[in-house]
This record gives sequence, C-alpha cells and structure tokens, in this order.
Amino acid sequence: MISLLARGLRLKCPRCGEGSLYAKPFRMRANCPNCDLKFEREQGYFVGAIYINYAATIGVAVPGFFILDTFTDIDINQQLAIWVPFAVAFPVLFFHHSRALWLVLDHLFNPPTSLYEVPPKKTPHP
Repeated sequence: MISLLARGLRLKCPRCGEGSLYAKPFRMRANCPNCDLKFEREQGYFVGAIYINYAATIGVAVPGFFILDTFTDIDINQQLAIWVPFAVAFPVLFFHHSRALWLVLDHLFNPPTSLYEVPPKKTPHP
C-alpha cells in the first residue's frame, strides 16, 4: 500500500510505478507508456478525483482558518483575503496529485490485474 501511495505522489503508473501519468501539464496520457495500463476506464472515471481534491482543499483550509483564528489577531476580512485565494489556487495546483491518488485508490480496491495481466517491462532497444 505504501509503495502504491508513493507511486501516486510521484505521478507514476499505479501498476508498474515507472510510466508517467502526464505527457504535458494538464494533459494526462491515455495509457501508461511502460505497461500500457489504461488510466481512464470509463467516461467520468475521474469524478472521484474531484472529491479527493475537494477534501484536500477543505482539509487544509478549515483547520488553517481555525488555527489562525486561535493563535493570531487576524480579523475575518484578513482571513478571507488569505483563504479565498487559497481555495481557488490549491485545487488547481493539487489537480495532478488528486488524479494520481484516485488511480492509486482504484488500483488498490479494484485492481485491473483481474482484467488483464501485467506485461513484462519494455527494454530499450540498442
């Protein structure tokens, strides 16, 4: 499980751990370039990644608000000036990792090995 989580955090394929999930910023590959795992199994597959992104944003913003409110003298307008831009920027910056973590969770609970076997790793040709 820890190795799967590490693969997700490094934005690598959850099955082989070597293929990159993204070809370009905000352009995810259809399949793993190393083991050919299909990343999006069906239309709407990454809706779960939206929930992960939302939970991570709320998980940082709400405790952050209360910590600042408890330990500083910042008023509500200053708090809003901090947390509203955070709530806009953080999901965009966390986008890649939320999709990778969704793939990891799906791979953990619903592994595609039951659908097809893991092919041998590609070796570079001389």
